[in-house]
Amino acid sequence: MAYLLIKSLHIVFVIAWMAAVFYLPRILVNVVEAGNEPAVRSRLELMGRRLYRFGHIMFGVAFVFGLVLWLHFHIAGGWLHAKIALVVVMLGYYIWTGRLLKTSMRHGTLPSGKTLRLFNELPVLVLLAIVYLVVAKPF
Repeated sequence: MAYLLIKSLHIVFVIAWMAAVFYLPRILVNVVEAGNEPAVRSRLELMGRRLYRFGHIMFGVAFVFGLVLWLHFHIAGGWLHAKIALVVVMLGYYIWTGRLLKTSMRHGTLPSGKTLRLFNELPVLVLLAIVYLVVAKPF
């Protein structure tokens, strides 16, 4: 019973974090497309800051529940190492998008909207690999 509850909470908080991972780059696309409209940029950057903070909290909670699953319930296997490596890649991506947001807030230059749209698709591929590893446990 405890295992299923903790696993469910881990999944819910991962989903919340993934929402932030997917939406923050879209906010950045909108910032780039807002051009020199300061009111629009300011609103989008505020939304981005709040989303980035929310995402960090959701990641932290998901991490704690994942750690409990690993340590208390002895979840192990090569698939878990691969999953953790991909989660680290996803976290790096999330931090990178947060740095882009901070660059925007300092009036720095962001990549083009087209480039940001392309980078927005990458987490989907990583998430597919993570889900496959968790479900199939191929090794």
